[in-house]
Amino acid sequence: MAAYRDGIPVHWWAEQNLYPAEPRITFRHVRGVTTGMDVEWTFAPVADGTLVQISHELRPRWPLGPLVADRVIGPFFIENIAGKTLRRIKALVEAPATVQ
Repeated sequence: MAAYRDGIPVHWWAEQNLYPAEPRITFRHVRGVTTGMDVEWTFAPVADGTLVQISHELRPRWPLGPLVADRVIGPFFIENIAGKTLRRIKALVEAPATVQ
């Protein structure tokens, strides 16, 4: 997977599991700076549509890893990219349907 954090390219490798009956998607990062991070996307019906939430749990095992994760990786990269992802999902879902 890959994204840009305001011009900074970032990439990671993740295993994805789909749970359509719940509905939920999980990712386990298996390579890259965020190795071991667990990510969960959940979808819940609400009065005016669907609430989509993304949660991350990063517990790096390298020296100073938790400090760097809490102060840099989380707020600067993860929150930024997750926010952009949620905004894009919203834009796509709310866009007028096109006939093909």
